[in-house]
Amino acid sequence: MTKTIFITGSSTGLGRATALLFASKGWKVIATMRNPAKEAELGAVAGITVLPLDVTDKAQIADTAKKALALGPIDVLFNNAGYGLAGAFEGASDEQLVDEIDTNLLGVMRVTQAFLPAMRERGSGMIITTTSIGGLVTFPFNSVYHATKWGLEGWSESLAFELAPFGIRVKTVAPGGIATDFASRSLKLSMHPAYADAIAKVMSVFSNPERRSSGSSAEQVAEVVYQAANDETDHVTFVAGEDAKAYYAQRLAVGIDAFRAGVRSLFLGA
Repeated sequence: MTKTIFITGSSTGLGRATALLFASKGWKVIATMRNPAKEAELGAVAGITVLPLDVTDKAQIADTAKKALALGPIDVLFNNAGYGLAGAFEGASDEQLVDEIDTNLLGVMRVTQAFLPAMRERGSGMIITTTSIGGLVTFPFNSVYHATKWGLEGWSESLAFELAPFGIRVKTVAPGGIATDFASRSLKLSMHPAYADAIAKVMSVFSNPERRSSGSSAEQVAEVVYQAANDETDHVTFVAGEDAKAYYAQRLAVGIDAFRAGVRSLFLGA
């Protein structure tokens, strides 16, 4: 029987790559995005249905979920929509804080709630959420982004306990660097003059070509999403990419304090 995956944030990057991969594997794909009118190619692919969805719009979440469920059962919900907020926490406006949390954390929770009743009544389903290596380790000047991604990891791990009796599995995919236009399209900055020199140091490390070369393509991370979607164990977090695996393994091996000392030295030279 053909399975169906519902994906948020499908217009570019990982969401788009995942939609194309699952469609190529014979899945039905419901690919959602804020501006589907701008997307001509994805909707032309066999097996892919494009629907509008802004994960901060509660009314649209309810409407789009209703339309998706009218097409048939949703086997996998892939919460992928999100963006980064980097820079000095002191310089972040309240609007920036609210928007980041509303999209990255509350958006995921709201979309998940929209599909849970149907999954619970069926007695099966899977919820996969894109977190980040930034949901397992931390780097300077990403505090609000980390708050959302660590929040998603904790939320997912806890949610897995309560949904297991209803046959619903919960997974996260935590990528490292992905070779997409995330930095130009999905990254916002909060600036403050007191932190300018330190921010410049950190950004220079993040943008180092040698460091970026260890990242993954969107297609490679999509393969990990597919692996998670077909995993029938209770395993929750799938770390995606060699860079992410190396960071996480090091944190576990040396301990939190030693890992943080290494990050401080690498990014801030202190």
